[in-house]
Amino acid sequence: MKKVRKAVIPAAGLGTRVLPATKSMPKEMYPIVDKPSIQYIVEEAVASGIEDILIITNRGKGIIEDHFDRFPELEDRLALSPDRKDVLDEVVNISKLANIYFLRQKETRGLGHAINCARGFVGDEPFAVLYGDDVIMGDDPTCGQLIRAYEQFGKSAVGVKEVSLEDIRKYSSLKVDLLKDNYYSCTDMIEKPAPGKEFSQFSILGRCVLTPDIFDILDNTPPGAGNEIQLTDAMATMARQDGMVAVDFFGTRYDMGNKLGVMQASVETALKHPEIGNDFKNYLMKLIKTL
Repeated sequence: MKKVRKAVIPAAGLGTRVLPATKSMPKEMYPIVDKPSIQYIVEEAVASGIEDILIITNRGKGIIEDHFDRFPELEDRLALSPDRKDVLDEVVNISKLANIYFLRQKETRGLGHAINCARGFVGDEPFAVLYGDDVIMGDDPTCGQLIRAYEQFGKSAVGVKEVSLEDIRKYSSLKVDLLKDNYYSCTDMIEKPAPGKEFSQFSILGRCVLTPDIFDILDNTPPGAGNEIQLTDAMATMARQDGMVAVDFFGTRYDMGNKLGVMQASVETALKHPEIGNDFKNYLMKLIKTL
């Protein structure tokens, strides 16, 4: 069994749920206190043992590439102040997190199409997919949890959570049977199910580990919901043919393509931040008394 050492982060979406901010700022660059959301995703992949990362972007998202590049002028300015060494190290280390590559999705044709663009990067290896919309915080990286499931069961794995029926309409629904602990056998799934068409209230939330045969399946997957090529439709074929493992992962997931999710990520991260956590907590407590 080959080691999972590559990851793909699709970050080509238009961010229509958080307009007008995303008209000029990619949602992946929204700051969660002092780091853009996509940096948290990259750090999760690295903490899971990933070595090579492909970020799929589109027009207007060059700022993401700039963030993971060196910035000599800024570094030189910080180097002049000995008390800013910690900040300098942090800025420089962003460019050293992993081997990070970029590819533009020239047409916005869905998540499945975006993943299929990564075929040349992935080759014949298993790979992780970390959705650019989803930041997951936790002591045990969710990507790593899925890699362990792949290694244990020898099948592609998806990260899932039970969600409300209302949210199932927006996401996906999986047909699952308990294997053990937080592991489930997944034998089918459906994207954005109509009422009454749900398999369960388990939905994929932002993380997958896939074997490379997903690419041939994607080649034969017709457009689905929204007239786009849906990765869920391809994974449904994989689940029906070979089965997959659904991992009810440990961690808190924030939907960065959703206004409430953006605010939840910022507030909850700020409360735990070593620099501002206590002051921010006191501020919130005083603010609540005035409402």
